[in-house]
Amino acid sequence: MSKPIIAPSVLSANFSNLQADFEMLNNSEADYIHIDVMDGVFVPNISFGFPLIKAMRKLTSKTFDVHLMIVEPDKYIDAFKEAGAEILSVHIEACTHLHRTIQKIHSVGMKAGVAINPHTSVFLLEDIIADIEEVCVMSVNPGFGGQAFIENTYDKIARLKEMILKNNSKALIEIDGGVTLQNAKKLLDHGADIFVAGNTVFSSADPVQTIHQLKNIV
Repeated sequence: MSKPIIAPSVLSANFSNLQADFEMLNNSEADYIHIDVMDGVFVPNISFGFPLIKAMRKLTSKTFDVHLMIVEPDKYIDAFKEAGAEILSVHIEACTHLHRTIQKIHSVGMKAGVAINPHTSVFLLEDIIADIEEVCVMSVNPGFGGQAFIENTYDKIARLKEMILKNNSKALIEIDGGVTLQNAKKLLDHGADIFVAGNTVFSSADPVQTIHQLKNIV
């Protein structure tokens, strides 16, 4: 079993000293930087805009894994590419023409992901799974950090992994919300590939060590 990809979520970072947090991440085994973009419409919260993402891009060379919790994501695909995103995930619940959105993301040179809310069935991904690089499984309700993990997620991961294998897809399964040192092994065993970790990393007394522990959970 390969080691998980670790994607600390900067939604939980210290915004009064982002540079220090990015220096910590640069010196850690973190693989991705997970950036949640919220518009106050699709979810009841607002977060990073393009100027902040561009500013963060200058602080690290790690992969920017951008998760759009917004309506009408198609309007902004070029702008996210320009801001430095390398993986762009859109919510299936926000996309009327999902296949077209995925094609657009690929056309500008980014990897494409699809995010699904806790109530959304993985089977809705069947017709798109072979065309994407990532599935972001929300294991909490999107919009706020620090929520409790939804236990049904384990079954969703197993069903999703089965679908990926059946369709010869290269999609990686990303778990977003409530990932801890306590449940990471079980998530990995069920088929998760990427751990998004916000509070677990940034509220730790030793974030670099916590990232190391998540990375080496096998």
